[in-house]
Amino acid sequence: MKISGFTFVRFAVKYDYPIVESINSLLPIVDEFVVNVGQCDDGTLELIESIQSPKIKIIHSVWDESLRHGGKVFAVETDKALAAVSPDADWAFYLQADEVVHEKDWDTILHAANKYKDDKRVEGFLFKYIHLYGTYDYVGDSHRWYPYEIRLIRNNGNIASYQDAQGFRTKQNTKLKVKPVDANIFHYGWVRHPHKQLEKYNNFHSFWSGIPYNPAEPLPEQEKFDFFSHIDSVDHFKGTHPKAMKERIAARNWQLDFDIREKKMPLKKLLVYKLEKLTGRRFFVYKNYKII
Repeated sequence: MKISGFTFVRFAVKYDYPIVESINSLLPIVDEFVVNVGQCDDGTLELIESIQSPKIKIIHSVWDESLRHGGKVFAVETDKALAAVSPDADWAFYLQADEVVHEKDWDTILHAANKYKDDKRVEGFLFKYIHLYGTYDYVGDSHRWYPYEIRLIRNNGNIASYQDAQGFRTKQNTKLKVKPVDANIFHYGWVRHPHKQLEKYNNFHSFWSGIPYNPAEPLPEQEKFDFFSHIDSVDHFKGTHPKAMKERIAARNWQLDFDIREKKMPLKKLLVYKLEKLTGRRFFVYKNYKII
């Protein structure tokens, strides 16, 4: 069995993406890792090259800025990376530049991939998500955070990134048939110094609004830190982080404190939130997949 990893990245240094940690968290269980590096001048390419693993395969891309609407360019760049995966790979494992795999899940992932390698009905695997928020001590726990997503797909040439690259579908636009796997993806997209998070958010948002991000006058320090205060609900993170994140977590140079009792949401959403906490179930979840 052969598994290939793949991802895309641009401006990883400028916006402080944990891309090295992301790649390192998956390297031990893949046979190659394709990294699509977008054209940029902040040292992202050199950062990827510094990993110095023979498994890493770097391709280069120039982003089409005309696709700056609805996140479409992210899907295009994802597909470029997927197309560069070795054709003899059975599976392709996708990680975005702020997603990390825990080493405790490696065996579970490999077991599932091997078990269903020859079962062509299974087109992918559905992973559980842990969305860290603000610091490494909190998780977003409201209904706004997606609980599952496809990350390991069959390398059959008939699967493509969907919409803004959050998930996948067949090239005929049908939902993938998937098996749930008891493994987590740790999402650190909302954990960085508040100043960097604000810059990253404004740039990232521009790929949905269609309006390029042009940094204006620097914001007051307090306003930069207030960026995280608008979250509707958080809880304490009670687990352990992937070991690939150890050095980054130790180097944290900011502090945020949230009141986990505070819930900033309309009554209807608050009732759904409380019902989900009471039952341990998620209601009204968008499902871009078919579980078999």
